[in-house]
Amino acid sequence: MKSVWLNTIAWIGAILAAATFAVATPTESSVMGRLPSLMVTRLDQQTIPLLAGFPAERTLALIGFNNSHRADIESWIKGLCLTRSDAIPWVRMPIVNDPGDAAGREAIETRLRTRFANDPSRASVLPVITDRAAFSRAVGLSGTDKAYAVVVNRQGDVLARVEGEFDAAKAETLRGTLKDENVLGF
Repeated sequence: MKSVWLNTIAWIGAILAAATFAVATPTESSVMGRLPSLMVTRLDQQTIPLLAGFPAERTLALIGFNNSHRADIESWIKGLCLTRSDAIPWVRMPIVNDPGDAAGREAIETRLRTRFANDPSRASVLPVITDRAAFSRAVGLSGTDKAYAVVVNRQGDVLARVEGEFDAAKAETLRGTLKDENVLGF
């Protein structure tokens, strides 16, 4: 009799554990990260929601946190021929710490407009002025010490990410995600 109850309790426990894992398992977007809902000011001085600045359902976002990341971002632009072709929808996202006041933000925006004044990719620049560390955590990045190339959908879900400079193997991973209509395979 004792073994019957013990087996029954064990099976009920296993069923409860399975049900708990089924409900508590993180979703793909919570694992990979999600872009925060922010307002950004494009270089043409138009303020828009960040996600509205994405040109397609799936967009390659090149994220840099400081000037030392510029070479890595440029390697992605050149490696994927982004300025010579419209095959890959993309944006460049310099992430700048928010100084906390309107005058400081205006100075940052002016400096960025000057830096990209003659850049052929100027229309693809979406500067984000926010807390860099909080942005990095929300997006699921490992920190602010590297540049990142991420594929993001219009809901802000990060579908793929790589870090550092351009690499052909990394690029194929991103291309596959950009082309894939359904990452979950349904």
